[in-house]
Amino acid sequence: MMARTLSSVARKLTNTLIVSAPIKRTYCGTMPEQTQFTKDFLFRQLFDTTSSTYTYLLADTTLGEAILIDPVIEQANRDFQLCRDLNLCLKFAINTHMHADHITGTGVLKELSGCKSIISKASGAKADILVDESDKISFGRHCLDILYTPGHTNGCLTYYAPEQGIAFTGDTLLIRGCGRTDFQEGSSKNLYHSVHEKIFTLPPATKLYPAHDYKGMTVTTVEEEKRLNPRLTKSLEEFIEIMDNLNLPYPKMIDKAVPANKVCGVFEVPPQ
Repeated sequence: MMARTLSSVARKLTNTLIVSAPIKRTYCGTMPEQTQFTKDFLFRQLFDTTSSTYTYLLADTTLGEAILIDPVIEQANRDFQLCRDLNLCLKFAINTHMHADHITGTGVLKELSGCKSIISKASGAKADILVDESDKISFGRHCLDILYTPGHTNGCLTYYAPEQGIAFTGDTLLIRGCGRTDFQEGSSKNLYHSVHEKIFTLPPATKLYPAHDYKGMTVTTVEEEKRLNPRLTKSLEEFIEIMDNLNLPYPKMIDKAVPANKVCGVFEVPPQ
């Protein structure tokens, strides 16, 4: 079957606002609404129930520029409408890595808003802008530092906002866990070093927001994970043994998601 064009997907999503069923939330550490941000910094944590994916909206409310981190295609209309409701211009749609469990909403958001797509140079994916650790992502008067944190995939990035004391770890570091390392050039050794050398060296109170959670958790901190993460508090050898014996099932969306995400969902989307 011929793949549907992005335009048809965008029209479908524009005409149908997808509403996720509410889920009960529990909090690991400080609740998001208690986080103290600078006056003009907007933060929203959004959720897709099907893939248990978190999408993050960040914005400079004075200048009206916004970015989205890890958007999901089924929620692209929701995310675009939220930007409109808040009088924000979406500047960038950013991915922490090339996802295997959902199709990114980047391509649809490009068509809806005219934003630019961003992903790691090491990801092997196409985007408007390819970045590495030497780059920063600016929106209004705010910016994100980029940490190269491979391991879950070879192209994983962590985005860090030092002024706000928050970081977005993708699938590299989850709340009391981490991403799997058995596909997409994954490496348990690299993931371990990424976490210990890049994420665990951030200030202890830094709040960490992952790309996924499957237990209703929303946020953790560097200090918590250094003390409580059941995998990453182990030695490297113990960690590798744990990861080698997870015996996880093959991701059910990988055959559709990876081809679409290689072009950041920009050109074609596989049929549903």
